[in-house]
Amino acid sequence: MSTGTLLAIIIPIVVVIAVAAVAASLLMRRQKLRERFGPEYERTMEDADSRITGERELRAREKRHDALDIKPLDSSVRDRYARDWTSVQDEFVDRPEDAVHHADRLVTFLMRERGYPTQDFEQQLKDLSVEHGRTLEHYRAAHDVDVLSTRHEATTEQLRGAMVHYRALFDELLSDGGEPRHAPA
Repeated sequence: MSTGTLLAIIIPIVVVIAVAAVAASLLMRRQKLRERFGPEYERTMEDADSRITGERELRAREKRHDALDIKPLDSSVRDRYARDWTSVQDEFVDRPEDAVHHADRLVTFLMRERGYPTQDFEQQLKDLSVEHGRTLEHYRAAHDVDVLSTRHEATTEQLRGAMVHYRALFDELLSDGGEPRHAPA
């Protein structure tokens, strides 16, 4: 077999293998992002101009998150937050709007205590999405009701739902406080 013929066979095979390897790598990276971000992956893809842009945004969130000093909570601090949450829940019986506002503040304080920046709600969502993407919809829904309640437009059922939603993120942030930080994927 001549060298030209051999090259004509080997080069396309090498190209096909290289393309397959790149495709497999991209698929694995996409799968890791989906697993890490949960429902937030699809939400980001819907909001992005393209899948590449959306995945770039998620990787930027990971990089920013990894630079944060997210720390575990001491058991005494976790106990204090648990007691504070019980007080907020008790308040709901007589003052549901106030309880929702206090739940929002308590979740914000807990985020800050763990090391998350809390100045901007949209940035909070992005920062939380890296490790808490599965409960982020709860936080969005609760926040929306909190905004409604500041205008006294939320029903008691919406306020009750907001408490349930805040509780989902609160519990996750509180329980993660005792766990070692996950290594970046």
